[in-house]
Amino acid sequence: MNNFFLSIIIPVFNEEKNIQPLLKRLLKVVKKYNFEIIFVSDGSTDKTEEVIKNEAKKDKRIKLISFLRNFGHQMALFAGYEHAKGDVVVSLDADLQDPPEIIPKMIEAWQKGAKVVYAKREERKVDSFFKKITAQIFYKLLNFVSDVPIPKDVGDFRLLDKKVVDFLKGLCEKPRFLRGLVAWPSFPSTFVYFKREKRLFGKTHYPLSKMVNFALEGITAFSIKPLRLATYLGFLTSFFAILTIIVKSFQHFVLKQGDWLPGWASLFFAIVFLGGVQLITIGIIGEYVGKIYQEIQKRPNYLVKEKINF
Repeated sequence: MNNFFLSIIIPVFNEEKNIQPLLKRLLKVVKKYNFEIIFVSDGSTDKTEEVIKNEAKKDKRIKLISFLRNFGHQMALFAGYEHAKGDVVVSLDADLQDPPEIIPKMIEAWQKGAKVVYAKREERKVDSFFKKITAQIFYKLLNFVSDVPIPKDVGDFRLLDKKVVDFLKGLCEKPRFLRGLVAWPSFPSTFVYFKREKRLFGKTHYPLSKMVNFALEGITAFSIKPLRLATYLGFLTSFFAILTIIVKSFQHFVLKQGDWLPGWASLFFAIVFLGGVQLITIGIIGEYVGKIYQEIQKRPNYLVKEKINF
């Protein structure tokens, strides 16, 4: 049954060479559906927007939202959700590492009752060893501290029912870690598996620094456990400090062993260790204070420069 409207959201940032190859494959897949394709340009500085505009002139079902500046991948996705009109919404990246050919399988799973259909990476051979290891660490750490189980080896290639999209649009929080927000209400979900392909053109827009920031965003957005861990760490270091004083006092006054004045090495270690614990704790608190600051500013999530075919 194809009597539904399909929205496809594609966040883009400097992907001028990937747009036409992506559309060539994507249009073959979705031509049997009633659909719209929404590109969200996250402050692209190359010819990405120009290429999309040319394609939009040929087909009114191809649409463009362009931001005034870069607001981040998650905000670009959210903007797509806010403008999507579909009964079902699929999001994917433009680099063709997410194969559009599995979209019919995702729709089939949705028609069987799933409200969320994740595209799960069955193989990650194209990813480097470092990328695989850091991804495993990220998901294990995220699920350890998070109060909500978040599926691993899934990105932002997923299908959402309109009810889920409406739920996301109704949330008022500023930080938008969509992988967690999609999982949080626990709508009925399932998986469709695929083999991750190589990026067609260009380089990844997620270097190590952005990956770390993304991980921190996800962890602090869905749990206060880091704050509790900081408290536990403070108690633990205090316990060891008191224990050291007791042991050294016993050695000096009772056993008459050792020097009362500690050596420079132990003193240096204690100062550096305690200083590190304090900085980590302040950093964790700062992450949460920063989120409060973002909330009370009440600035718009993104600024739109122009819209095409809306």
